[in-house]
Amino acid sequence: MAETDIAGLMREAMLVTLKLGGPPLVVGLAVGLIVSLLQAITQISESTLAFVPKVLALFATLFLLGPFMLSTLTDYTHRLFDALVAVGGS
Repeated sequence: MAETDIAGLMREAMLVTLKLGGPPLVVGLAVGLIVSLLQAITQISESTLAFVPKVLALFATLFLLGPFMLSTLTDYTHRLFDALVAVGGS
């Protein structure tokens, strides 16, 4: 296996990480920003008000994007194992 193959696998691993971690982080950031804005406008400083909507939004995001995340991770794992078998076979 050449250095270019290893670099390609590492690049693909970083892209898979972004695909899996990006959507929940963006949703958590957006919901947190909206809740913080509402708390600043209404001057409500209850901590559960900031926590519960984020958790619900993250669960909804994982429920909706779970199949996509699973197929992305499964495809990458198959490609990685195929590359490992190719190296072991040569």
